[in-house]
Amino acid sequence: MASIFSRIIAGEIPCYKVAENEHFFAFLDINPLAEGHTLVVPKHEIDYLFDLEDKMLGEMMIFAKQVAIAIKAAFPCAKVGVAVIGLEVNHAHIHLVPLNGVYDLDFKRDKLQLSKERFAEIASTLCDLILKQ
Repeated sequence: MASIFSRIIAGEIPCYKVAENEHFFAFLDINPLAEGHTLVVPKHEIDYLFDLEDKMLGEMMIFAKQVAIAIKAAFPCAKVGVAVIGLEVNHAHIHLVPLNGVYDLDFKRDKLQLSKERFAEIASTLCDLILKQ
């Protein structure tokens, strides 16, 4: 059975897409720690990030870097944090989260409740910034 992320990539489940290329897909986390919290996933379904071939892992980080640059531009922050947990969905993924302090990347924190309109606005802003790179 396809992972929830594979179903999102296939368009079976709606998302707020931020960026896409031949191999990778980025979309907003629907339970964000901060505005701009984005997930980056390979289109090829693989469970564990470090099972990706070296070339693909490197390309995924370059793709994630483009998204992180847009997040930092849209949501002024000290840095964009990177988290790889991989236990909640059996599909490799990277969390990109705007950070101003170490506790901003605490997944035990309450998640933001954003409207569909706000999610769409954030996704559009990030898409535009990525296209301008």
